Amino acid sequence: MVGKKPSIMTFILNQTNSIANSMLKELRDKNLQQDRTRFRSNVEKLGSILAYEISKKLMYKQEEVQTPLGKSVVQVLSDQPVLIPVLRAGLPFFQGFQHFFNQADSGFIGAYRKENGEDIVINLEYLASPDLSGKQLIMIDPMLATGKSFVKSIEALMKHGKPAHVHIASLVAAPEGIAYLKEKLILPYSVYTCALDEKLNAQSYIVPGLGDAGDLCYGEKL
Repeated sequence: MVGKKPSIMTFILNQTNSIANSMLKELRDKNLQQDRTRFRSNVEKLGSILAYEISKKLMYKQEEVQTPLGKSVVQVLSDQPVLIPVLRAGLPFFQGFQHFFNQADSGFIGAYRKENGEDIVINLEYLASPDLSGKQLIMIDPMLATGKSFVKSIEALMKHGKPAHVHIASLVAAPEGIAYLKEKLILPYSVYTCALDEKLNAQSYIVPGLGDAGDLCYGEKL
């Protein structure tokens, strides 16, 4: 993607003290990771927290509601966003977003990384999406490592319409991935992550990270 670079907003959840940090600690703890139910539950809860944070940046309209004692004016979402999780690790994270955006349209992407010598190649084998034209798009993937899967997924989604804004949500991000997004994306976008970690290692895994989120949720794949 070539063109004028967008302004970027990055939200990092663990830079503020909150109960969310306890959930993130449990996700990282190798002694607790064997409890898949607990791991998936924490991923889902953190998805809900990031959904709440993203909701603050969406558009709202005023509506009036009749209570038993009178009338009240409230601000409600003008339009629901579109949720797009990256399978399979993104599923419990996605469920957390659905708790807040329970009327949102959703799409799904099957993308995975394949090592090709020293290069990381992203294979994208499945994509289903509603119309994205003018929408607030929330891309949901637990790990923002190299950033390549996010960029390739967003590029592929453009055939379904150009969104007004892309909100990229991850549990853990690496600085290299943030830099890659900044280099490649020209759409208006924001990054929301629970933690910005130190770096990628030689195998392009996030350090200290938390391991393979998909395997920890569902078991090791062959």
